[in-house]
Amino acid sequence: MKSHIQFAQVPPVPLRARSWLSRTLGHSFFAWIGLRSPIAQHTQAEHEALMRYSRAARSVVEIGVAEGASAAGLREAMPPDGTLYLVDPFHLSRIPALNFLKRAAQRAVQTAGKGPTVWIEAFSHDAVRNWKLPIDFLLIDGDHREAAVEQDWKDWSPFVTSDGVVAFHDAREFPSGWPTPDYGPVLFMNRYFRQGSPAPWSIIEEVDSLVFVSRRKRA
Repeated sequence: MKSHIQFAQVPPVPLRARSWLSRTLGHSFFAWIGLRSPIAQHTQAEHEALMRYSRAARSVVEIGVAEGASAAGLREAMPPDGTLYLVDPFHLSRIPALNFLKRAAQRAVQTAGKGPTVWIEAFSHDAVRNWKLPIDFLLIDGDHREAAVEQDWKDWSPFVTSDGVVAFHDAREFPSGWPTPDYGPVLFMNRYFRQGSPAPWSIIEEVDSLVFVSRRKRA
């Protein structure tokens, strides 16, 4: 799957520095019809870390799907008897009836892995209302406002198993990376976990902008 994803570059390439063709092909329509690969909002190192944590997980939840690049990696790596749950309202499409972002994501996920995938087309705070299943690996990458990140944590972390892991994307500044000190996930991570982790949770690993927390000991 690595060769079929356009990973985020470090340092990021400004939009104005991209060619007209590159900017045009950036529309999700072209990913849906197969003229380009899914555009990831994460680096290759982050992708490999996400896959590593999903390999033994039989219940994986991703909040915030975009074009499905990370979801494809999760499904490819997780056991075939595991289930991937993808939570995203896909509400930003200018033409809801077509919704090329959702179509591109579905194409990316369908071509990776074999395990069952459950699409939950809703905001995360609505989707959790009827949630009752244990979660082995949770990726929080939805609404990036600090309050929304905290709400996702409070809503979904109680379902994470005793040895499970939660990953926060865009939650850490790193050399030449894109997160800034005022990013919502960065603010939440610094306030909630770096200024005295809420026992028994603690940070176990950090990869570029990703921060992994768990009840387990640091790897």
